[in-house]
Amino acid sequence: MAAKFTRPLTMRIDIVTETWPPEINGVALTVHALARGLQSRGHELAVWRPRQSGERGDGEAMTVTEYGWREYALPGLGLPRYPGLRFGLPAGRALSRGWRVDPPQAIYVATEGPLGRSAVQTAARRGIPAATGFHTRFDDFARHYGVGFLTSSVFAYLRRFHNRGDATLVPTGELQKQLTDSGFSRVRLLRRAVDTVAFNPSHRDESLRASWGVSPDQLVMLHVGRLAPEKNLELLLESYTQLKARNPELKLVIVGDGPARESLQRANPEVVFTGALRGEALSKHYASGDLFVFPSLTETFGNVTMEAMASGLAVVAFDYGAAREHIDSGDTGRTVGFADEEAFVDAVLHVGSSLDGCRAMGQRAFESVRELTPDAVTEHFDALLNELVEARASAA
Repeated sequence: MAAKFTRPLTMRIDIVTETWPPEINGVALTVHALARGLQSRGHELAVWRPRQSGERGDGEAMTVTEYGWREYALPGLGLPRYPGLRFGLPAGRALSRGWRVDPPQAIYVATEGPLGRSAVQTAARRGIPAATGFHTRFDDFARHYGVGFLTSSVFAYLRRFHNRGDATLVPTGELQKQLTDSGFSRVRLLRRAVDTVAFNPSHRDESLRASWGVSPDQLVMLHVGRLAPEKNLELLLESYTQLKARNPELKLVIVGDGPARESLQRANPEVVFTGALRGEALSKHYASGDLFVFPSLTETFGNVTMEAMASGLAVVAFDYGAAREHIDSGDTGRTVGFADEEAFVDAVLHVGSSLDGCRAMGQRAFESVRELTPDAVTEHFDALLNELVEARASAA
């Protein structure tokens, strides 16, 4: 009789990702939060990532971070059109060497670039269970960068990549069904959470609003995100223009950076552009707005939707991803049919027509997400990885 597998109390878990703080984007912040959560549960961690801007060296470099885990910085290249962001180069030899000496019991591969591909292939050869994360719709990005003819090829690559792993983790039931119906195997749901301490109405700052030229009884429209073609920012500005025609005192504040910022700022001098923000500054900017407008059509989830809700903002977004999962349309925000731009503008005009109504909706949004803490997500992630380890051990 085969020996019964005993679930380990703690494990050695390696995370492989091509984006990582201090880079500011949803994937980097989500994966970093998962790492901190696993460490808080007693697991030993190592992170493999590309060397970032300002880090020196040619080969592999290892450091022990302030959090206590090891980080391996590997060669990488800059990402076109995104200064400061990088992607990893193939690193099969480095990974194989490291995992031969000190193998993890499971790995999580957060990105599908050359480094991520090396990790999935190396893990398969060494018999290490691998979960992959479907964080970014690169197939949709192709349409917005003038290479729409590559969309089907990019999607086929993503399917091959993820099907090499033991599980593909997605943030919504909607995406789980879409990928499963498209030939992805072993798609598992891992919901997202929001830090309701960092994102909370208590961070509202009237002095910050005053610096925007706004009084307490004026409406502020807010947008937070990467400023890039795939984010559908023309619709944000169209919504702002139409609402401002009805409410001349309206102020638009845009938080974020990216390749489209310079042209947007030049064309809209009356809009407040803050650049990328983190920490307390980001918390204050969220909570100091009133209406969050999110017109993107290329999200796998949209963390900013939940951050805005937790900050006490009414949100208008298309009905998919985080908006579909968490907004009760008409009560805690407004959602409209996917890509229905006319309905989107109408929703912004409706929610923004009453300052008191907008703020009351934002308060209900905060109440609706205040219990969605990261601890529950970490516990589920931990259980998923343990399940993969147990399944691999049972098969062996």
